[in-house]
Amino acid sequence: MRSKTRSRTSDAGLISLFLDMLAAEQGAGDKSSSVARRLSSMRHLFRFLLNERLRTDDPAAILSGPKRGRGLPKVLSIADVDRMLTRAKELTQTDSSPALRLRALRLHCLLEVLYATGLRVSELVSLPLSAARRDARMIVVRGKGNKERLVPLNDASRQAMADYLAAMQVMKPEKKAAPSKWLFPSFGASGHLTRQHFARDLKELAAASGLAPRLVSPHVLRHAFASHLLHNGADLRIVQTLLGHTDISTTQIYTHVVEERLKSLVRDLHPLAEKSQQ
Repeated sequence: MRSKTRSRTSDAGLISLFLDMLAAEQGAGDKSSSVARRLSSMRHLFRFLLNERLRTDDPAAILSGPKRGRGLPKVLSIADVDRMLTRAKELTQTDSSPALRLRALRLHCLLEVLYATGLRVSELVSLPLSAARRDARMIVVRGKGNKERLVPLNDASRQAMADYLAAMQVMKPEKKAAPSKWLFPSFGASGHLTRQHFARDLKELAAASGLAPRLVSPHVLRHAFASHLLHNGADLRIVQTLLGHTDISTTQIYTHVVEERLKSLVRDLHPLAEKSQQ
């Protein structure tokens, strides 16, 4: 009995030592995520050996993985987003075939709506056609957990929707096919544009706008929406509601972008600030 206990402790110590060495070798690049994956793999291995009766103990079960910190989101500047919006608008005005113009109008519409609302990409591509009603100032979005929320539209996104729908009417085939219920229809299994297709188009637009495609994605634009709102003074709770976050701690990852603004507010508005400057 003592030998088994000593063996289990020894094996757990060896695994722990290996993980420590791995963490030291990787440095700050991979941080804790790779170490956590290695430990998870070992746990699966030893659980398998235990179930197959090839071992009588599981030394990995008593080890705790490294704490995985939440990384800061990638954020585009307001100028970067403006460059993409300008380029997307320019592409809709070039002399091209009706099909290419419709594709350009769709991309411009997707980009305007995404930056105006901060929708998740899955929510964006699956918007119903009813979201583009002419008098719509708000759209109803069905997000995670099948929960619905109201999201306001700005004038630019509403105009982009109108232009896109007008082009769709021109391109509508003469065959009396059943109209699609989606705002961004597709011939795929889902019936609407896929996340992957939009992401590819967005990276092409980023390159055409002089930005690095690897830095641009639908989720990065969602981050930009939240970060720019906070930077301009929006309340964190309002941003939480707009993003559809259940827990405000998820929204708090964006507060890093307003750190300097918070410092200036305290410096300029705190009642003791004037005394400290005198």
